[in-house]
Amino acid sequence: MIANSMFSSVAFTVLVALIVIDNNISGAIAGYDFGHATFYGDMRGRGTEGGSCGYGDPFAQGYGIATTALSTVLYTRGQSCGACYEIYCANDPQWCLPGTIKVTVTNECPGGPCAPPQKHFDLTMPMFLKIVKAPQAGIIPIGFRRTWCTKRGGIRFAFEGNPNFLLVLVSNVGGAGDVVDVKIKGSREATWWTMKRNWGQKWETDGNLVGQSLGFQVTTSDGKSLYSDGVAPANWAYGRTYVGRNF
Repeated sequence: MIANSMFSSVAFTVLVALIVIDNNISGAIAGYDFGHATFYGDMRGRGTEGGSCGYGDPFAQGYGIATTALSTVLYTRGQSCGACYEIYCANDPQWCLPGTIKVTVTNECPGGPCAPPQKHFDLTMPMFLKIVKAPQAGIIPIGFRRTWCTKRGGIRFAFEGNPNFLLVLVSNVGGAGDVVDVKIKGSREATWWTMKRNWGQKWETDGNLVGQSLGFQVTTSDGKSLYSDGVAPANWAYGRTYVGRNF
């Protein structure tokens, strides 16, 4: 009986160890990375306007308060603009609330806790307080992973510039969310023109497309492309926003 009891005890210990190891492996497979988070702005989202992605007012672009600024290593010179992340407060029982939040990248957080090599998220205050008990928590540990962006309506193309320079802000992108390539085609053109990233999610071309209806091809970081023909009519104008299809 003693031998059987000892064997049972050892077997139970091994089983528990395997369960713990399996849980750790499952966490890794789920794709969560670890970093830290703070907040900026107030409870109404004021103080988060503007930003290095070029979106301007996140409310006007449809992002609302569910946004974040990223540290330099995650921001990758604006290539992460529009990407979506799922975040939870990790390993801080004093401050953590259960559950996760989903946010879109609209800005960069440079310097301080956001300086390289830190993986840091500067959330809007309302989103921060969905996973943390109080703003006094300061810098909190988090788990984070990329997630699918679900957006209402189509991709938005906001026009700026002059007849020899067209600057287009691409926003409200679903799917992977972060745009890596944009092409434009005028109705009288034989081929698609590749646009160049100006900054954030603003894309430019120096060709004259005045008087032509315009179509766009948008490619996201997962390699998926979406064509939208006739997004802007032939009488399109600077200062206007046009809407295409979405992922």
